[in-house]
Amino acid sequence: MNEKVKNYTVSEVIDSFGVNKFTWKVFFFLGFAMVFDGYDYMIVSYTMPQIKAEWALSAVQTGSLSSWSLFGLIIGGAIAGILSDKFGRKKTLTFSIGTYALLTIPIYFAPSFPFFAVFRVLAGVGLGACIPVVTTIFSESTPTNRRALFITFGMAWMIVGWVAAGLVATAVVPVFGWRLCYLIGGIPFLYACFLFFKMHETAYWFANKGRNREALEILAHIEKTATGKVTERDPNLLVVPPKPKIVGPRALFTKDYRKITAGVWITYFCGCFTVYGINAWLPSLMLEKGFELSSAYGLAIAQNGAAVIANCSTGFVAEIIGRRKNLIMSYFISAGAVALVAFAPTNFAILLFTNIFMGFAINYAITAVQPLMAEGYPTEFRNTGVSWCQAFGRLGGALAPIVAGAVIGLGLGFTMSFLFYIIPCVIGAIAGYLFVTRETKGKSLDQLAEEQSKISA
Repeated sequence: MNEKVKNYTVSEVIDSFGVNKFTWKVFFFLGFAMVFDGYDYMIVSYTMPQIKAEWALSAVQTGSLSSWSLFGLIIGGAIAGILSDKFGRKKTLTFSIGTYALLTIPIYFAPSFPFFAVFRVLAGVGLGACIPVVTTIFSESTPTNRRALFITFGMAWMIVGWVAAGLVATAVVPVFGWRLCYLIGGIPFLYACFLFFKMHETAYWFANKGRNREALEILAHIEKTATGKVTERDPNLLVVPPKPKIVGPRALFTKDYRKITAGVWITYFCGCFTVYGINAWLPSLMLEKGFELSSAYGLAIAQNGAAVIANCSTGFVAEIIGRRKNLIMSYFISAGAVALVAFAPTNFAILLFTNIFMGFAINYAITAVQPLMAEGYPTEFRNTGVSWCQAFGRLGGALAPIVAGAVIGLGLGFTMSFLFYIIPCVIGAIAGYLFVTRETKGKSLDQLAEEQSKISA
C-alpha cells in the first residue's frame, strides 16, 4: 500500500506498529547475546574454589578472580560507547562479542594466576560493550509504552547466563575440572558472526547521522515484518530533534545532564557493588559454612534464578508507578533482604529462602536503573551515556569482590561478610531520591530529546 505521509519522527513510526514480530526478533537476538555475556562473567564465581586450590591463592587474590574482567569492562565500556555512537550499534556489538569469546579460550591453558588475570582483563574489554549496546538497541527498537519492559526483560537474559554458568559448572567441574568451562566460553564467537549478517542497525542512529534514506529502509523493514506492507515515506519529511551543542563524554557533565549522570552513576555503582560482590563469593562462603559443593552451587543458582524473575518484574512496575519511585523503593528493599541473609542460621531451607529473596531484591534494584540510562540522553550520545554509566558501575563490581575478600580475610565471620552490603543499598536509594528527578515514563525518545532542547535553550 502506497500512502503519502506528513512530517513524522522515528518514534512515531515505531510506536505505530506496537509490539510486533520485529520487536520479538530483536528481543531474542539480543537476549542470546546477553546469555553469553552472563555466562562469561559468572563462570569465574563457580570455578573460584578450584582455581584457589590449584594456585594456592590468598583471600584477596581469590576475590580478584572475579574482578579482572570487570576492570576490562570499565575500559571496554567507555570505549564502546563512543564507538557505538560513531560507527553504529550493530558493528560495535558483534565485534565485542567476537573479541571476548576469542580471548576467553586461552584461559583453558592458563598456567598461573597472572596469566589468568591478563586474559580476563583483555576479554573484559570486549565484554564491556555488550550490556550498554544491548540496552541502547532495546531503547531504540521498541515502542515507547513498552520500552522499560523490554530493556529490563533484556537484562533478564544475562541472569539466564548466570544460571547457565552454574549448571555447566555443576556438570563439568567435578568430572573434567574447571578449565573446560572457559573453552566452552569461546562459543559466542560463532554467534557474533551470525548477528553480523542477521541484525540491522537502528533507525534512530541512521536518522541522527543525517542518513534519512537508510533510516527509512530500516523502518520499511520493520513495517514489512510487522504488517506485511510498506508505506512510502518522504525522507525529507523525517523530523529529527535538534542536535545538542556538545556530544560525546563531555556532554554527560554539562549542566543539562550532570544531575542525571550523577543519579544513574551512583545508583548503578552501588547496585554493581552489591550484586557482583555477593555473587563472586557466595559459593565459596557457603562451602566455608559447611555445605557440600552441590548445595553451595544450588544456593547460588537459586539466587540467580530469582534474579531472572526480578529483572522481568521491574519493567512492569516501572511502566505503572514510574522509573523514579521504582528505583528508590528497590534499593531500600535490597538493604532489608541483605540483612535477612546476614542473620540467617546455618539451615539449608532458611538460607535457600533468604537467598532467593535477596537475589530477587538486589537484581531488581540494579535493573531498575537500566531504563533511566537510555532515556536520560539523546541519540547523539545515548550509548556513550549508557556505556560510561555501565563502566562506572562495573568499577563498583570490580572493587566489591576484593573488598569482600579483605573482609573475609579479617575473620569477622559470615554475618559481617554480608552486612556491609547494606551500605551501598542505602546510598543507592538516597542518590536516586536526590539526583533522579525527571520522570521519563510514557515519553518517546524523540519527545524526551525535544523537551531537553527546550530546557537547554
